[in-house]
Formats: sequence, C-alpha cells, structure tokens
Amino acid sequence: VCDGGAPRNALSPGVQGFFTRDGIRPADLLRVGHEQLRPYATAEVRAARVLAIEPRAVGFDLTLEGEAGRVSACTARKVLLATGVEDELPAVEGMRALWGTGVLHCPYCHGWEVRDQPLAVYGRGKTVTGLALLVSRWSKDVVVCTDGPGNLTANARRRLRQQGIRVREEGISRLEGTKGGALRHIVFEGGEKLARAAVFLHAPQHQRSALAEELGCRFTQKGSLWVDKMAQTTLPGLYAAGDATPGTQQALLAAAQGSQAAICINEQLTREECPR
Repeated sequence: VCDGGAPRNALSPGVQGFFTRDGIRPADLLRVGHEQLRPYATAEVRAARVLAIEPRAVGFDLTLEGEAGRVSACTARKVLLATGVEDELPAVEGMRALWGTGVLHCPYCHGWEVRDQPLAVYGRGKTVTGLALLVSRWSKDVVVCTDGPGNLTANARRRLRQQGIRVREEGISRLEGTKGGALRHIVFEGGEKLARAAVFLHAPQHQRSALAEELGCRFTQKGSLWVDKMAQTTLPGLYAAGDATPGTQQALLAAAQGSQAAICINEQLTREECPR
C-alpha cells in the first residue's frame, strides 16, 4: 500500500455515514486502517507517492517517492489505483478557508449535521437546481446563490419556487466564517450579508493523479477513469476504485469498491497461477 497522504476529506471534521465509524475524523479512520493491516504479514504500508508506472511483459515497475523525497522502486503483478479526485473551488474569498466545514460538497455526508438550519447552495444551471432540491430535504430554509446570472430555465425556477427555495443572482464578494471553520455570512457585492450555517456546491473536479492518463487509459466524458465490471481499466492489470471512477462519491462506497476490486484482482491472479 502506497499512501501519499493528504486525502480529499482531510479538512472535514468527520467522516459521516461510514458503518461503525460514523463521525470519525478522517486522520483517525486512516490510522485505524493502518493499524488493522499490521497483523497481515503479506501487507506492507509505505508512506510514498507513486511517480510513475511502467508496464512490463508481466506486471509493472513502479517508481516511488517516499519521505524526504527519497526515490525507490518496486514491482507488482497488478496495480490498484485509489488516487481519487481534487475539487476545483470557485475563486471566492473564504471558499477554500471554509472548505470541509462551512462549505460542503455532499448532503448525504453532511446534511444531517446542518439539518433545520439556514443553508445556501452555490452554482448555476441544471447542477445547482438538482443540488438545491436535494438539500431542501434537510432544511426548509434554502437559498440558491448563483454568483451572477444563474442560467436557470423557467421550469427550474418553478421547481425551486414550489419548494420555497429563493434564488439570489447577485455577485458574491466573500464568505465570512469563524476561526473554527463555521460559515456565518455570504456577503454580496452590494454589501448585503446573508446569514447561512453552510453552503453546498458541486465543484468541478479533476483526477488527482496523472498516472492513468500517462498510461493511455480510457476516461469517461465527465473525466472519470473508466473501469469494467471487474474494476479493471483499459490497461490489463491496472485496476481502479473510489472517487477516481464513475459513480456516487462517498468514503464508505470507495472502501467497498476497493474491496470488490481486490477480490477481482485476487481471482485473476488465481486463474493465472492455476491454469486449466
């Protein structure tokens, strides 16, 4: 296991909806995972980032960068990418400082914690409409903030009105929050302040690692790493799981996908070692 550190949810105060670990800090969940691997003699964890993967006739050569920039190499018959994605946050003052605490991406992960409080949803067009309607399941006080023209269809505006969701299309100057990361106000360019407990948004994303692209793997139109039903990419022997692949993004689901991919890898190795 090559753990490059700094997971996507590092800034979140807790991992929600993770069976038996609900609310655990991301760093603690990672620590528990490392601890529970120790009894397995065949598992080794390295604090390292994979710089390159070179396919060979059988397996792969990997170049690793460890602590203090130390470079090393290893070989593997199969490789599982669990490299995830990075979020591209809007260039609004305070957005990044409050990311993971007052600025949230997933109501299924954080909706319960901010239920029945005044909430905002940031974005435009079809994306913000769907997210706002979803967030309204946790709060009856939801405001869509488009930070400029919202590009909303008449039908979208009608659906939002039916749920009592207001739309503010003024430009946003900044977000104001506490030192602890809680959101207090959305400040519009005209100076007006809108008190909110949290703001949700579906930010654009990109692959955190360029390894799959460098290897010529196929991606979906939305930029996810394509995998087949066995979790294998278009490069034989290279597998992927978690947020880097298509589907709903949640820590528990990523872990489950990793487990499924591991089973597929082990079954393929068994077929190779036990030929007919």
